Amino acid sequence: MVKFLTGPLSTAGNLFAFGADVLLAVFRRPFQFREFVQQAWFIASVTIIPIALVAIPFGAVVALQTGSLVQQFGAQSFVGSAAVLAVLREAAPIATALLVAGAGGSAIAADLGARKIREELDAMMVLGIDPIQRLVVPRVLACMLVAVFLNGLVSVVGVLGGYIFNVVLQGGTPGAYLASFTALAQTPDLYQGMAKALVFGLIAAIVSTYMGMHADGGPQGVGQAVMESVVITFLLLFMANFVMSALYFQLVPSKAL
Repeated sequence: MVKFLTGPLSTAGNLFAFGADVLLAVFRRPFQFREFVQQAWFIASVTIIPIALVAIPFGAVVALQTGSLVQQFGAQSFVGSAAVLAVLREAAPIATALLVAGAGGSAIAADLGARKIREELDAMMVLGIDPIQRLVVPRVLACMLVAVFLNGLVSVVGVLGGYIFNVVLQGGTPGAYLASFTALAQTPDLYQGMAKALVFGLIAAIVSTYMGMHADGGPQGVGQAVMESVVITFLLLFMANFVMSALYFQLVPSKAL
């Protein structure tokens, strides 16, 4: 019973300490720029097509739901603004985080887990090479960078998808949809979405690298580490999303009509 209660707390503490080590290692030199570019390209290559395909139904669902809700209140002229707010604030960062964690994060955990069971990480430490600086830092920064760019892609595709579905399926007018963009939306909404994507990319990278570097038990242990990294990342992402949204609504007042 004691182990059942202390196990998650121990993992949370180790994960926090690992994140602190990564933060300190960011400022150490030399910086592994080549590894950073390779990892950024790899993460983008495995996520850009799925996230583009997911962004279209995300934008469509958001447009349909917000459009139906707004029309019930007789405010059809604000459909575009409501859809843009939903996509920029919530849909785009969440979709980006889920795919970065599910595709990129799982690949990172599997790669580092395979290195762990082959004792490559131990060999690096014997040679005086810090695995965190050499392997983890480039992957963390690459995840954060790619998450921000993918968030912009999802935002654009989601808004366009919402526009198409609102005009085609809900009978909205293109002019009213476009004209209402600035009715409720404001520039800090865009900044919030980018900040969320940056933080979500950081969380996904920290969790996946930690689980990969602490995998044990052979190939089965690597698979277990990959699964646990995805589950833990999803839980932390939704918690972080709630905290950041609550802080945003407290610090940034809503735009008055």
